[in-house]
Amino acid sequence: MMAKIIVLIVGLFLILFITWWFFGKQNVKAETAELGTDKQSINIEVKGGYSPEKIVLKKGVPATLNFKRLDSSSCLDHVIFSDFGINQELPKGKVEQVKIDTSKPGEYEWECSMNMFHGKVIVK
Repeated sequence: MMAKIIVLIVGLFLILFITWWFFGKQNVKAETAELGTDKQSINIEVKGGYSPEKIVLKKGVPATLNFKRLDSSSCLDHVIFSDFGINQELPKGKVEQVKIDTSKPGEYEWECSMNMFHGKVIVK
């Protein structure tokens, strides 16, 4: 009887944890791109997700996101910016540059090829 109660408690805990993990509001700190004289860029590590996953860019300054994939998961082998029509392959261990149009302010999301991992570009 005690074993059934323990299994029930552990099962409920796992259900709550999974629900929080996938549906809970995750607070993510926004990183600002490094600004040069006529361009801006930021490095993004792709390993079990994106780091950083929220990026702030200055409107009107050409921007490059440098994705470096360290994860062998096939889910993370592409990054997709549907608002910009970008579907960029990310070979493992190589830096891939993605140019972002910063002419219009707004929030633009990106995702992996399976739509499991996400990020956001904020143009101000």
